[in-house]
Amino acid sequence: MLSDDELLRYSRQILLAQVDVAGQLRLKASRALIVGLGGLGSPVALYLAAAGVGELHLADFDTVDLTNLQRQVLHSQASIGLAKVDSALQRLGELNPGVRLVPHRGVLGAQALAQAVAGVDVVLDCSDNFTTREAVNAACVAAKVPLVSGAAVRLEGQLAVFDPRQANSPCYHCLYGHGSDEALTCSEAGVLGPLVGLVGSLQALEALKLLAGFGEPLIGRLLLVDALGAHFRELRVKRDPGCAVCGTGHGG
Repeated sequence: MLSDDELLRYSRQILLAQVDVAGQLRLKASRALIVGLGGLGSPVALYLAAAGVGELHLADFDTVDLTNLQRQVLHSQASIGLAKVDSALQRLGELNPGVRLVPHRGVLGAQALAQAVAGVDVVLDCSDNFTTREAVNAACVAAKVPLVSGAAVRLEGQLAVFDPRQANSPCYHCLYGHGSDEALTCSEAGVLGPLVGLVGSLQALEALKLLAGFGEPLIGRLLLVDALGAHFRELRVKRDPGCAVCGTGHGG
């Protein structure tokens, strides 16, 4: 059931026929894991909390630095030096005290990551390195939990949804299996704050669609964002039968 306060708080999205009270109840009963509370994780966490997702698991090992504040809008000047998880707990608790917040401080090892992924309904990868993305993807494939993956650097962004519950859905490794940590990070190449805000907001939107059960999630499609020219381009992505993570013979 939704309380009178909840009906009022979420009234604008409940008015949508695609959400309605039934969709809001599904959001309230849902659990999401956000890996990374930086530029992408900031809008993801804020919008999922504001939308009433019942339980948010917050994972990050880093602390807030002055250079983060240009784009990581979850944190403030007063957060500098705090663990990003603790900064997020304070901000999200102020935004919506009705959401249960579960902290995951420090680096998640393989076992802890597997347990965290298995305990939620959707995972949002907001990390900034290939190793973490591969580990999160493998855990999602093993647990059959949908993954919303976003990335942004310089003036370019990418977004995709991988759903191992669907037989024809590719996984992250199908698409990026030959990547490496040699790719430039924001600290090396730079990035504009509104770009990560845009990609992170789209990640939150895709997660809400998956959790509330409406719309067409971005499964089997890769959305490319060119902020310099304000262009969006979509590519079709097929599952790789020989994928080392989700392919035939690998438990996929």
